[in-house]
Amino acid sequence: MLKKPDPIQIVEGDFLNTRAIRRGTVGLMVTSPPYNVDVAYASHDDGGSYAQYLAFSKAWLARAYDLMADDGRLCLNIPLDKNKGGQQSVCADLTALAKSLGWKYHSTIIWNEQNISRRTAWGSWLSASAPFVIAPVETIVVLYKKQWKKQRIGHSDIRRDDFIAWTNGVWTFNGESKKRIGHPAPFPVELPLRCIQLFSYVDDLVVDPFAGSGSTLVACARTGRRGIGIELDAAYCRLARGRVAQASTEHGQPAPLLAVGQRL
Repeated sequence: MLKKPDPIQIVEGDFLNTRAIRRGTVGLMVTSPPYNVDVAYASHDDGGSYAQYLAFSKAWLARAYDLMADDGRLCLNIPLDKNKGGQQSVCADLTALAKSLGWKYHSTIIWNEQNISRRTAWGSWLSASAPFVIAPVETIVVLYKKQWKKQRIGHSDIRRDDFIAWTNGVWTFNGESKKRIGHPAPFPVELPLRCIQLFSYVDDLVVDPFAGSGSTLVACARTGRRGIGIELDAAYCRLARGRVAQASTEHGQPAPLLAVGQRL
């Protein structure tokens, strides 16, 4: 019989210097880092140059690599590209950057967020002069540290039909409502839940370096995983704690822990 996991931990602090995670222990990271598109976060500047964004991405990807187990995986939810402040190939650039740091590439899942009606620019209307092409999808880039196959045999809880469906690299489900969650850029729990059940064992440690509203940790509570989320903003930590506490109660898991800085 599987024992109940340790309480899910929400740490108020900076992922780059947190001591809440021991090196070489993370089985899976599922995260959606800032996109550098001027989202009005409470404690993070989402503007700046693209060069600054790449430098920020390099720093946290290097830190993540250091904390992963040798067979650990990273599911990185990022846009395919962006046009705010100039056209940039975000997915290609961050994938290449991760590989330069030692990460190995496994695959890319296309998330069809079904938001094609929200397009805002066509460039040169009805003219070949300078049309804009906007892809109404996001990506989940799947990377790993040293070896793809797990080093041990653990317990998987994914159902047959879900395994068949989710190993198809196009996922279609709706995004999350900012107003409903109370966060400027939440992602739906469905996204980390699929990643967690497809790519981790039940007793693996799952980490989100940018916990935000806590969607990854809610998915951990629903699936019985150990989870740690790092988040800069105190208000978002409280928001995440409330959401995780509700999910933990509903699924018979221990209440989450909230810690500040390095004290966990």
